[in-house]
Amino acid sequence: MSWVTQTLASSLGRKVIMSLTGLFLCTFLIVHVAGNLQLFKADGGRAFNEYSYFMTHNPVIMTVSYLLYTSIVVHALMALILTRHNQASRPVKYAYQRPEANSPWSSRNMGILGTVLLIFIVIHMRTFWYTMHFGPIPMAEYDGKEYKDLYKIVLEAFSNWWYVLFYVIAMGALGYHMVHGFKSGFQTLGLRHKKYTPLIEFLGVYVFSMLIPALFAAMPVYFFLKHVGVIG
Repeated sequence: MSWVTQTLASSLGRKVIMSLTGLFLCTFLIVHVAGNLQLFKADGGRAFNEYSYFMTHNPVIMTVSYLLYTSIVVHALMALILTRHNQASRPVKYAYQRPEANSPWSSRNMGILGTVLLIFIVIHMRTFWYTMHFGPIPMAEYDGKEYKDLYKIVLEAFSNWWYVLFYVIAMGALGYHMVHGFKSGFQTLGLRHKKYTPLIEFLGVYVFSMLIPALFAAMPVYFFLKHVGVIG
């Protein structure tokens, strides 16, 4: 039996894969939110469209994007397998349980949070990624060069209250998901140290897990308020 098969067959191996893919996705979120902040530039969408062009034409970025898609699928698959395995290993529930006394809310509801995020990713990819690559999209010209005007697609999407509401809910789910995932990921990988772990957990839980989702959520809220005239 190969080491790949052994890894996939063991609960610990699956958790390690989940941790590695999760930490990789966290790294992607930093890059993604930094690029999306170009939306706030008052330049009619030029900076964002040029950023989008770079992300879809740079060969290194394009290669990494396939690793990203694979990580999302593997991360979700490992979560599903581990959940089913845990349920099968304890088919009979206790007559009386007080889960709130044993684990935080985010830990007990990772399945729900993950499902919300998976639905969001599908809708998000359909709205932006699919349109960018295959759908009809307006063009913009800067300095004699044409770019796909994804900025207009963003404005259109963020003018719909239901999409903005679901986006914000999904970012809340992302924050809670990362609160648990960040701590458990480092624990699974054995990256714990009496001196540095408290700092890592503080940065992961109270900075990263709150700041990144908040920045993402601010974008649709800002453009929706601008669309309805609350913001000039």
